[in-house]
This record gives sequence, structure tokens and C-alpha cells, in this order.
Amino acid sequence: MIDPHRLAAFCAMSLLLSAIPGPSVLFVVGRALAHGRRVALASVFGNALGGYVLVIAVALGVGSVVARSVVVFNVIRIAGALYLILLGVQAIRGRRGSVAADRLVRVVTRRQTRRAGLVVSAARAEVRGGPWHVW
Repeated sequence: MIDPHRLAAFCAMSLLLSAIPGPSVLFVVGRALAHGRRVALASVFGNALGGYVLVIAVALGVGSVVARSVVVFNVIRIAGALYLILLGVQAIRGRRGSVAADRLVRVVTRRQTRRAGLVVSAARAEVRGGPWHVW
């Protein structure tokens, strides 16, 4: 039987963490502002796929390997953080340019957006501590 106090604490923390926008939410909002609704929806789809990839990886036992190995955990965490930094640098570099370049919106394919959303979702989990400690 689950202790009611622990269950209440778990629910409160889950609600709090769900309300705080993380890299995935900021990624989707940024894509929506820069490229529109279709690209944002493709980003959401990619984020969902990234979440499923994490769930499948944990179900296959990758989570226990990562939880036991500090080196593997840190490599995955740092790789995720570096990818998020790379996306930020690309966004900043993409903003610089002439007035004419600012008027032209860079065409982003749905495939690129889904792939980026998937990686952001998987990287987000590692930067925040990941699901490896939960399961």
C-alpha cells in the first residue's frame, strides 16, 4: 500500500514540474513563433516520439545500465546539454542578418522539425535528471 503522504507529495511535485516550462516547451513555442503552426505541431509530434523512445529504452533495461554507471549517465547528460546549446546558437545565428534576410523565413521541413523535436525531448530528460532515476 502506498503511503498517502508520499502519494500527495508525489502528485504535488508532478504538478509543479509539469507547470514549469522546460526546453521542450520553449523549443515548440520558438518554432511556432518563427515558422508557424504546422512546424510547431511537427515539433510536438517529435517531442512525443522522443518521450516514447525514452520509455522504450527504459523498458528494455537501458535505464538500469545508465542509473548504475555514472560515466554513461554523464556522457548522455552532457551530449543532451550540448545539443540544446547547439540549437540555441543556431537560433541566435539565424537571427543575425540583413533586413531582407529577416523578411525571408527559413523553410524548415517537417522531417527536420520532427527529428529536432525527438532529440530535444530525449535531451531534455537527461538535462533535468532523466527518467533513469525514476525507474
